[in-house]
This record gives sequence, structure tokens and C-alpha cells, in this order.
Amino acid sequence: MEHSRESNWGDAAVAQVTALLAPRNVVIVGASDKAHSWSRAAWRNLKKYDFPGKIYPLNPGRESIWGETCYTSFEALPEPPDHIIVVVPAPLVAGVLDDAARHGARSATIFSAGFEEAEGKEASKLARQLKETIQRTGLAVSGPNCLGNIAAPSRLMTMTDARTHDLQPGPVAIISQSGGVGTAIKRTLNDRGITAGYLLTIGNQTGLTAADYIQFMARQPEIKVIACYLEAIHGPERFLEACSVARSLGKFVVITKLGGSNEGRAAALAHTGSLAGSFEAFDAIAPRSGAIRVKTLDDLIEFVEYVLHAPLPKGAGLGALTFSGGLRGLLLDAAAANSLQFPPLAPETKTRLAEILGVGTIMGNPLDAGFAALSSQEKYIQAIKIMLDDPSIDVLLLQEEILREAGNPKENNLRKIDELAASGAFKKPVAYCSMISYHFNDFSRGLRRELTHAPFLQEPDKTMRALRNVFEFVSGSKEAERTDSLRTSRTTTDADHALARAKPGALDEATSKAILSAYGIPVPREMIAATADEAVIAAGSVGYPVVLKIASRDVAHKSDIGGVKLNLGSADSVREAFSEIISNTKRNCPGAEIDGVLVAPFIKGGLEIALGVTRDPDVGCVLMVGAGGVLLEVINDVAFSSPMLDSHGADEFLGRTKIARLLDGYRGGAKLDRRSLVNALVGLAAFTRDHSEKIEAVDINPFVVFEEGKGGIALDALVVLTGADPDVV
Repeated sequence: MEHSRESNWGDAAVAQVTALLAPRNVVIVGASDKAHSWSRAAWRNLKKYDFPGKIYPLNPGRESIWGETCYTSFEALPEPPDHIIVVVPAPLVAGVLDDAARHGARSATIFSAGFEEAEGKEASKLARQLKETIQRTGLAVSGPNCLGNIAAPSRLMTMTDARTHDLQPGPVAIISQSGGVGTAIKRTLNDRGITAGYLLTIGNQTGLTAADYIQFMARQPEIKVIACYLEAIHGPERFLEACSVARSLGKFVVITKLGGSNEGRAAALAHTGSLAGSFEAFDAIAPRSGAIRVKTLDDLIEFVEYVLHAPLPKGAGLGALTFSGGLRGLLLDAAAANSLQFPPLAPETKTRLAEILGVGTIMGNPLDAGFAALSSQEKYIQAIKIMLDDPSIDVLLLQEEILREAGNPKENNLRKIDELAASGAFKKPVAYCSMISYHFNDFSRGLRRELTHAPFLQEPDKTMRALRNVFEFVSGSKEAERTDSLRTSRTTTDADHALARAKPGALDEATSKAILSAYGIPVPREMIAATADEAVIAAGSVGYPVVLKIASRDVAHKSDIGGVKLNLGSADSVREAFSEIISNTKRNCPGAEIDGVLVAPFIKGGLEIALGVTRDPDVGCVLMVGAGGVLLEVINDVAFSSPMLDSHGADEFLGRTKIARLLDGYRGGAKLDRRSLVNALVGLAAFTRDHSEKIEAVDINPFVVFEEGKGGIALDALVVLTGADPDVV
């Protein structure tokens, strides 16, 4: 889809989030003086952090509460409500929103639970009712099932957390489906000397979604990083557009997400009523849209630490200057575990370092300089510059941790390095790496706020994971820049016409192949026969030996029900196979609509590849390629990609699989026609871009690749359109 920074939706999202986070007044509906009530906690925090507007408790059964007037209705308020905090039982929430909207409210935060995250018909009914009410009223709604929000610029603190928060504008915005996770991120960043100016707990996202909040945060000048904990994405297209807007404005979106296991996806559903998508799909799509997924909350902290304090590297070559042989070994192990490399130093680099450090032999990269480099600041800085001059190094790591007390002689080195990094004297980024994770104290936090031009990364493995995530972000951004011009082709009118006539669900094989053929994916010459006699005629036309397959949109896995017969070499065998296929289908799939039997040439040899498209609930349509035939399920050699794929990208995509080595002639084997497979992937990507709103899935298995120069062909194909019956055979 075409991403537009000035899209109408984006502007509307910003306006709604503004109404939520900068209200004129706050009305607490369901005010209660119970000791640990959320309403009381929200009121206490609004007062504590000096919210500048009026705060009105509302409860029909009370005239006073918390030592203040309690209003019995919206009509009784001294002014129209603007933002409402809803802390009432779930069945009453929709009515409260309706009433508030009629009296002028623009936004609401719903603490109440009992909607998507709950089980049962009543919860589902309430969730639908709430969604309809939000759509009808146009209210900007946070939640339900959330813990409130923090917006430092407007002094809004509706969270119920009793711990003290530093309500100051800062470069980080936190968006979290979990209040507990969100506050943990904020506390940890603050402990590292980094201020989060916003913390939004977004709950079920029935109203405003992560995409809306990202759109808003991307346009706040002070925000540099948008840190998210998400359990699922609501509206993949808008989410990816919002991330693209953030990227275009120089902002980083970093996400820790559920969905790596069946148990994790189930937990997401139980927690916020979310259906979590797969990590593989998310990682294939999100980076080119400007978002990066990290595995752990620690990784999120380290990523934020890096991008706030250093420029992005141009490549992925690592260098390190250490004072400990132990740390050198730990860095090498951590790099290997994270598929990163410390490339060898150039001979000239080694010679210059040996002269500066006064040693005879340079061990290599990482460079363990012992304490020779610390004998003088001049030598230390010269060694850093020499390492940075090496053409294979893109990021240089320095052994150090933030100091915890004054008087340490290393402080002068830290300040000098920060000064040089700030002045542009270093042409590449430098970052610190500690031996082990550690905490800050008041001195180290103060020093950290002064030293702003180099990240202090913690512990070798976390450091390598952080750098790998940074490199992947850079790679995704480069790929997006290269392929952003790829849009829809809209030249395949045959496919357009076929799809316009098709009903939702699985298309029959002949129609599926006709559509894919219109996008340049080669298919065999085939014919559909309604009778055994027609099958014999068709076999003679396409040429023996032949394959017979049931032609029915109601049968997806033909071989499982006896709907396929192979290598038929005579008219008699074709007649017998036709009869068996029809009989098997009627017996195993009663009620299936049968169009006849597909007659195709029997093709031998070649390497079987699986191509496909799947619709992920978080990021939409994702391309797949891997080992085909039965190997698809046996060895699970599969890679995933965005549909924004040209020939160069398709070749790189294919190179991420083990089958790529077979294509190139493994152990003296014949080279296969890799180009034909690349072209098929490009065609499949174009089909996906053209019709992403209609595609539920595409399965091309096998696509057979022959020897180099002899092409490839899709022997079987299935296109499933959105609205498909999940119980299709």
C-alpha cells in the first residue's frame, strides 16, 4: 500500500491521541473511597503530579468523596467533561461512554476488564457492544483492561502505580499492552539515566491501537525512540504505515512481542484478548517498515541505549579494544553465537597499533591491549582512531562501564571520548561494553547524562544482541529505500477478472494456476475432464504419461483423500484412474462440489521447492520459500519475506534457505535454474502486492526447478481468498 506521511488516518490518529493525553479536565466515573481502589489511585496521582485541569469524581450514589464534591451525573458537572476515567463494571461501560459523549467528552481511559480478555458469550457480547459504541461516538479510547497513562508534557498521570515517577519530558515513549511491563521498562530506563516522557498502557486496543499511538509519538519532536511491548497488532496495514512514518521522521520503533510459542500466543489471548502472530512473519515484514523486534526486555533497553547515544553504523563489521583477555574471548564467543563477526585487522592497522602501543605482536580483532593503551590518554585515543580507520570496522567497542564514584582517572578518558564523538572526530560509532551487567547510582546517572555520544552497553552477549538488532534495523531501512518504488502492477487483467468472479475460500487448482500464470509463474498445459472419455482425449492432447487430480475447490489436500493418480501411460489406466478418483472423493469428501478431473503431463526430475503466501494476523501477507514436497514438513527449511520483492531481493531471500546450495550445484551436482525460481518469486510477490486485501493464502508445492537453462514449473497450486472456510479439507 502507498504510505503517506500526511494520510487522513494519520492526522486523525494524532488528533485523537492528543485529546486523550492533553485533556482540559478529567472526570473519574465510578469514584470509590475504598482503600486500594483504582479510582482513588488515579485521583491521587493526578493531584500528586500537578495535573493543571480540574478533576471531578463522579458517582451517582455519593455527594462527597476524598474530601471533595462528588458529582452524580455529567449534567451536574460545572463544565462539560473532556476526558473520563471509567472504573465501573464491564456491563455499564458502553452506557457511560454514550452518556459522556452526549455531554461533550472527547476521550476516555477504561480501566474496567471483562471484555475480549475474558471467556464466555457475555464477555464477547460486551466487547462487540463496546467497539460499536466507540465507533459510533468517535471517542478516543484507551483500553479497556488497562492501567492508565503518563504524559509528562501535559502533566497527565492517570496510572494507578503508587511508586514515585519522574514526570519529565524525555526522548522515549513507551507503549505497552501490559501495565506491569510498561512500568518496568520506564523504571529501568530511568535507572540508566534515560527519561521516558510518555508511558501508555493500551490494554485490549478496542479503541485506539498501537498504530494510532505510534503515529502520534512519531510527530512529537522530543521523541526519538518508541519502545513497545505488544501482544498482538490490531490493523496490520495501519501499524506498518505508522512505523514507516516514524522511520521517515528519523524515529526508532523497537518492539518486544509475544508470539514465539503456542503458549505465548495463548497467553496473549488470555491477557488482552489478542491473537498473536508468528515471529517469523513479523521479522520478515516489520524491519523494512521501520520497526525492529527484539527478543527480551533487556534487549529493548540495550537497543534504546544504543540509538539514543550513537549514529547508525553503515555496515556490520565489529572491532573491539579491550584491557582483558577474558573479555576478548567472551566477545568472540558472543559474536559467534549471534552470527556476528570481528573481521581481521588490515596489515597497516596492525603495524600502526604496534608502534603506538609499543608491542611486537598485535593479537588481532578484538584487540587486547592490556594496560598499554591506558598508559596515556594520547595513546588510548590514537589506538581508537587507528582501529576506526580500519576499512573492515563499522562499530568499535571499548571495554568500560559507567563510573560509580568521582576521582577515578578513567573519567578523563570518558569525557575526552565523548568530546571527540560529539565533534565528529570519530567517523564511525564507538560504544562501551562491560564485562557484566551492573546498576547505576546517583553519581553514574548524573555522569551518564553528561556523556551523551557513546552508548554504555552491558555484558558481551547483550551487547552483541543489541548490535545485531541495530544492524538488522539498518538493513531493513536500506531494503525499504531500495524497494519503496515497488507498488502494484495492475497489468494482469486476466487475473483481475478471475478474482472478481471468485468466491471467498479455496479456488480450484485450474483457476489458481491460471491466476498465477498471469503473473509469469509457469504452469503445465492442463485440461479438465468431466467424464472418463474426456479424460482420455485430454491425455492424448497433453501427451502421455499423465497425472490425474480431482478438480474441486472443496478439496485442498487431494492426495490425502485418494484424489491423485500419477504416471498414467495408457487410455485404460486413465479411465480406471478417473473412476477411482471420483469414487474416492465422493466417499471421503461427501458434499464436495466436483468440477471433474484435471489432466496434466507427468513431469519427472528436478528439485521440488515450495512457494507460498500466508496472511499473518499481525503484519498481513508474508511470502514463503523452502524445501518442497514432503521435505517441507520434514526438515522445515523455510524463509519468509515481505512482498516488496524485486529480482535482487528474491535472490537474497532464496539465499537464506539450505536449498540454495542445491540450486548452485552441491558437491559437484548439476547447477539448477535458479533464475526461474527467482522469477517465480518476483511474480508471486507482484500478485500479493496487487491483491493483498483478497489473499488468505497461496500454496505452490511443488515448484520443480530443472537444470540450468531448462526453467521451472508449478506442478500444483492453491489460492485461498479471504473468507475461506477454516474446515476446508
